[in-house]
Amino acid sequence: MILYPAIDLKDGKAVRLLRGDMDKATVFNDDPAAQALEFVAAGCEWLHLVDLNGAFAGEPVNAAAVEAILSQTKTPAQLGGGIRDMATIERWLDKGLARVILGTVAVENPALVREAAAAFPGKIAVGIDARDGRVATKGWAEVTDVDAVALAKSYEDAGVAAIIYTDINRDGAMQGPNIEATAALARAVTIPVIASGGVSSLKDLKDLRDCGAALNGAISGRALYDGALDLKEALKTLAG
Repeated sequence: MILYPAIDLKDGKAVRLLRGDMDKATVFNDDPAAQALEFVAAGCEWLHLVDLNGAFAGEPVNAAAVEAILSQTKTPAQLGGGIRDMATIERWLDKGLARVILGTVAVENPALVREAAAAFPGKIAVGIDARDGRVATKGWAEVTDVDAVALAKSYEDAGVAAIIYTDINRDGAMQGPNIEATAALARAVTIPVIASGGVSSLKDLKDLRDCGAALNGAISGRALYDGALDLKEALKTLAG
């Protein structure tokens, strides 16, 4: 199981939000590229990047910060937030991004997800962010009537590389992941699933690893910044 350190970008800085609330942002590093290099030095295999402003704006906003990260590290990175058309997908992949995460358009424009997955095999992931089992879009500002598991199953034949499942109520709250909901979604599909939201300890990682759903990975943010989770120790634990 791969551990993805998260770098959430707001106004050009690395921050963490509490349950997706843009008004409850804690700045952890003014230099996102330097933060990425810290994670890479600790041995991470991937980086998870989110353009928070972009998710609300519907277009990339923190492009300069993302480009700085891509130029300073060769570690594969995946990015979500405000990516809602083929031109933007192509532009990011051309700049060296390893994987693009499509969230809002996965609900609003599934044809685009399918087109992108066919055009760029292995490089398109679907981000499913849920509050009480219902999918939220547009930077989590809008909660739809779409069921998270049903949405995941609808992409079973699309060829997407992964599904990133975030439990919004757990995100940034340091209360542990929603293992039951994550495992249920992972068991419902054959697409690799990455867990996100609330991963804050070695126990959380072990519980996800051992939940019986063969999760592909887990994303952690605040716990790494706060020191509640040591990245080197976590990577060693998952490798072992």
